[in-house]
Amino acid sequence: MSMIIIYTDGGARGNPGPAGAGVVIHDGGRKVAELKKFLGGNRTNNWAEYEALALALLEAKKRGLSGREVEVRMDSELIVRQMNGEYQVKEETLWPQYMKVHNLIVANFSSIRFTHIPRSENKEADALVNEALDANTAAGE
Repeated sequence: MSMIIIYTDGGARGNPGPAGAGVVIHDGGRKVAELKKFLGGNRTNNWAEYEALALALLEAKKRGLSGREVEVRMDSELIVRQMNGEYQVKEETLWPQYMKVHNLIVANFSSIRFTHIPRSENKEADALVNEALDANTAAGE
């Protein structure tokens, strides 16, 4: 079986401000899912990064991919290092986000790793974040 590669990105305009999440899931080099979600206002970039990761893991689980080898690629070095256990989660608003993701992983993913990538390699997920933000900003939210 081929590896599942998930790209996630989250962002907040103004940080904090209106936030969005973007997710792209590949199975064996073939794109199988693309998601974008408006996350509401007054959120931080890091909070949005965790929310995008949770969204991605829920989608992978829903698609029956959780029993497979998974690599999550993100341009947030902080979140990658926290998920890899290199950094502690010190920001109290991130703790519930971290625990939500951690619990999803423990319950559903036996083989998962997190890789930091440059923003230039995460353009699809980043574009989805901006689409979610633009659609909701235009709607006056």
